[in-house]
Amino acid sequence: MSKEKSAPAAAPTPPVSNFIRQIVEADLAAGKHDGVTWGGQPGPAAAHAGAPADPARIRTRFPPEPNGYLHIGHAKSICLNFGLARDYAGACHLRFDDTNPEKEEQEYVDAIVDAVHWLGFDWGTHGYFASDYFDFMYEAAQYLIRAGHAYVDSQSAEEMRASRGTLTEPGKNSPYRNRSAEENLDLFRRMEAGEFPDGAHVLRAKIDMASPNINLRDPALYRIKHATHHRAGDKWNVYPMYTFAHPIEDALERITHSICTLEFEDQRPFYDWLLDKLAEGGLLAKPLPQQVEFARLNLSYVVLSKRKLIQLVQERHVDGWDDPRLPTLVGARRRGYTPEGFRLFAERIGVAKADSWIDYGVLEECMRDDLNARALRRIAVLDPLKLVIDNYPAEQDEECFAPNHPQQPELGKRAVPFSKELWIEREDFSENPPKGYFRLFPGNSVRLRYGYVVKCTGCDKDASGNVVAVHCEYLPDSKSGTPGADAYKVKGNIHWVSAAHAYACEVRLYDRLFREPNPGAGGRDYLADLNPDSKTLIKACLEPALKEAKPEERFQFERHGYFVADRVDSKPGAPVFNRAVTLKDSWIKG
Repeated sequence: MSKEKSAPAAAPTPPVSNFIRQIVEADLAAGKHDGVTWGGQPGPAAAHAGAPADPARIRTRFPPEPNGYLHIGHAKSICLNFGLARDYAGACHLRFDDTNPEKEEQEYVDAIVDAVHWLGFDWGTHGYFASDYFDFMYEAAQYLIRAGHAYVDSQSAEEMRASRGTLTEPGKNSPYRNRSAEENLDLFRRMEAGEFPDGAHVLRAKIDMASPNINLRDPALYRIKHATHHRAGDKWNVYPMYTFAHPIEDALERITHSICTLEFEDQRPFYDWLLDKLAEGGLLAKPLPQQVEFARLNLSYVVLSKRKLIQLVQERHVDGWDDPRLPTLVGARRRGYTPEGFRLFAERIGVAKADSWIDYGVLEECMRDDLNARALRRIAVLDPLKLVIDNYPAEQDEECFAPNHPQQPELGKRAVPFSKELWIEREDFSENPPKGYFRLFPGNSVRLRYGYVVKCTGCDKDASGNVVAVHCEYLPDSKSGTPGADAYKVKGNIHWVSAAHAYACEVRLYDRLFREPNPGAGGRDYLADLNPDSKTLIKACLEPALKEAKPEERFQFERHGYFVADRVDSKPGAPVFNRAVTLKDSWIKG
């Protein structure tokens, strides 16, 4: 491949104000977190003893659970949290909430790290795990027991569920709610020592079983789990609940703004209750983190449920977590989507307080806008039909010159070989053309883009009547870019590649995985909405320069859309291409 410079990225979009930015700006103006540094905090509130002071103005975090691959919805949260830290001279932590040892794997940790880096963000030294704080959490739980704010409940899961109450009826106190602090401490320590089987006991907060907020009806804090943790090994026999661990992690890391999606709004009272109780006991320092909720991303034509994504992969409805049809970030990357396109998408859809649906076409348009600026142009024939120029010398070939990017002339031109036999798109020839058809048909003339004007003289057919070759004659003095070529006025302009020089390779045409905007709506099985045409494999003929494309190099195939050399299956000198997105919204239902 020639050594032209790559097209530059699209200009960054300035951040748009939203209610979260307004909260941050108000807190900064009020000096709410002035003088608070990460590291060097006195007493037990220190997240990491001896850590250097870090005077970030605000501190956010992205806290994935390492039990799956990140998806497009996570991209919105990543851009929001890291973007806030970037724009307000702050820091954003990457923290793995690894409180469920049965579902967590190092594979997911590695994939999450890779995805966040790919999106263009870095956390510096601030990469953590919930398991970093297990010792502190265990001590915090014992403090709550001693202070009368927690107790060990020995009811079964079914009994606890039955006594929890409903949205209209209060719950009932556990018969074990009034155990003494000494008995609770003894039981909790024996739970941790491994004396009891899973489910025998649960440590619960003692709040209010009559609270209208069900999340405050003595929520569970710790459960028994005899499982090997991916980092802590077999050290622990009890593990904190996510809702207990998460606020403690935020406080220990001196997070200023804990940005969550709306499903955690009802959990905020418990978040605040827990941190207030631990601060009263001197275990945490003030100011405490503030939880702020925003609307999660609801995107049409995809499913973002982790359970459903796992089902799609395990039942082989797709080709793995990095299948380009999946809404996982690793899949989007393989499809050819760009991190800059995701950041543009996050800015365009904004941050709202109420849930709403975003059409998938908005994401596709963001990718088009970004790729239009950065993708070099190349020629590809996806449904090849032979074109024979009868009056062109068989032994001759020559070079035509095509711009690498029509809007960026500074990127220069490249040579494209031309010869007697070419490949054209099958749709560019018709024996009996409809009205308004300006491409090749017997007696009509078109320009071969960047090349000559040719006149169609006929076609060859096989025994079944299928057209197998088109014949034409060229006008020698009509070559694009030569004196007098503009004198030839034709309405049709078609693309082509030289049959003698073309690179034949597999091209994968990806479409939306689901054919319905809301898969599974109305109670139907969401799998019934799978699009059977979401993946099409074709053998295409490409201009020879594309043979040297490197994995993840992106191009606009003229007329066809934006394509990427597959990062997994491409080999040196033998790339395989995936379609990222069409040139326009050509996906039409039905």
